[in-house]
Amino acid sequence: MEFSNLSLVQILQTLKLGKFLEKKELEILETQELIDRKRAEVFNITPENVREVIRERSLVFQYVITDYHKLPLKDNNTLENLWKFWLPLGIKLADKCQNLGHPLIQGILGGQGTGKTTLAKILILILDKLGYNTIAISIDDIYKTYAERQLLQKQDSRLIWRGPPGTHDVSLGIETLDKLRQSQSSDNLIPIPRFNKSLFNGAGDRIEPEIVSKVDIVLFEGWFVGVRPIAEKLFNVAPSPIIKETDREFARDMNRKLIDYLPLWQNLHKLIVLYPTDYRFSKQWRQQAEQQMIASGKSGMSDEQIEKFVEYFWKALHPELFIKPLVKNTELVDLIIEINFDHSIGKIYQPNYLN
Repeated sequence: MEFSNLSLVQILQTLKLGKFLEKKELEILETQELIDRKRAEVFNITPENVREVIRERSLVFQYVITDYHKLPLKDNNTLENLWKFWLPLGIKLADKCQNLGHPLIQGILGGQGTGKTTLAKILILILDKLGYNTIAISIDDIYKTYAERQLLQKQDSRLIWRGPPGTHDVSLGIETLDKLRQSQSSDNLIPIPRFNKSLFNGAGDRIEPEIVSKVDIVLFEGWFVGVRPIAEKLFNVAPSPIIKETDREFARDMNRKLIDYLPLWQNLHKLIVLYPTDYRFSKQWRQQAEQQMIASGKSGMSDEQIEKFVEYFWKALHPELFIKPLVKNTELVDLIIEINFDHSIGKIYQPNYLN
């Protein structure tokens, strides 16, 4: 076989067929693992252990690829992403969980369109192959009931959509994570809250909980999971669309409500941040998604409605004010994954690289 022009995908296709890699193929993979120093550090890869890392990951790759049809995302980059990103991340989480003595509760923070739900599904598949019972919980799953949110809207007419701080049952989230933390040491059945967004014409409501037991890893994801309150003076000169005094007052009120979420965030071991290289991508991603829905015959929002919808959430918790500081926080965040405009995975690094 001619190895000089061998690509990563070609090597992965060999692995996909269940074949063993030859020496030159292993050397190509080893070289690629060490080129990006930031990524190598994230996944604890060194010149001394790289060959062992490749061998271990190759085995897991072949386990996972038997369920390739179950992957929620299949495109031209799937094999490469599986090898370079999803598998090492799954193995990293498994290693973190191994000696804890209780379930790992991993936070995943990502705005609209960053792929946090898809990432959780892929990690569940990988971790299952590694022998870890893993579940995902979205912050959406702990929304207050439809009736409670209707009452909330009467009290504060600014809460026109579900999602901002104050629309969740934080106590339910804390109670659920507390029970999960103790789940490995008992056979108790634990109800996991679930939410159906399609009910009540899209307003959504709680549905029957999912019942689980003996959970090893919890992936807790959401658009402001782990976000902390910031100094109120920062709203005096805030980025668009926080322009009018009423915008600033709304932003300050949402900032204060974040205080109620801090006891919930304390249950998280660390935070993975899915970080768009430009936060404004979320508006364009939403437009693309709605256009696809309309093209398929479903109802969708107009560009003007999308503008108001996305800017509403920017007014509540602006990414430049709330998420940007987090990617420098080594105490809270252990991994930052940049997301490019085409949804491809960009740089992967730890917060200390920004300090």
